[in-house]
Amino acid sequence: MTTRADQLQAFDRLLTIMDELREQCPWDQKQTMESLRPLTIEETYELGDAILDADLNAIKNELGDLLLHIVFYSKIGSETKDFDISDVSNSICEKLIHRHPHIYSDVKVKDENEVKQNWENLKLKEGKTSVLEGVPKSLPALVKASRVQEKVAGVGFDWEHPDQVWEKVEEELGELKVEIEE
Repeated sequence: MTTRADQLQAFDRLLTIMDELREQCPWDQKQTMESLRPLTIEETYELGDAILDADLNAIKNELGDLLLHIVFYSKIGSETKDFDISDVSNSICEKLIHRHPHIYSDVKVKDENEVKQNWENLKLKEGKTSVLEGVPKSLPALVKASRVQEKVAGVGFDWEHPDQVWEKVEEELGELKVEIEE
């Protein structure tokens, strides 16, 4: 097993290689966030396939490819002076701390469902106008439908019987009528 120092040294090596590629390789020099986007999506699907195949070596390699993309986007961000890999890392650290008050604060949870519900509620408090706001527009339809269902179930829109859905629709229509009349 590698030590933390080994891990940091490997990450520093990747950052150094990215700097060298961006300075010396014509292909890497021409890349933009927009040109990398389809490649990143492809790499994400390749990781998904490796996971479904339970191919640990392929998972390791595909994670490396995605990590390269994160470093690449961060390098481009540093060149435009918008953000760098430190900003990216610190941003996710702050988000994780904020969204895990049951670890980093005094909030108590009884199970993973409460953790997910707290996560969605915190996102709404952060200024999101809807739990659906975090579902990417460009997701494939079936994946998007699944994510939407997960999101709305997390805030109580999950029913066991079709008649419960109709009751909710009627309730919402009633609220709409009241608003229209006012």
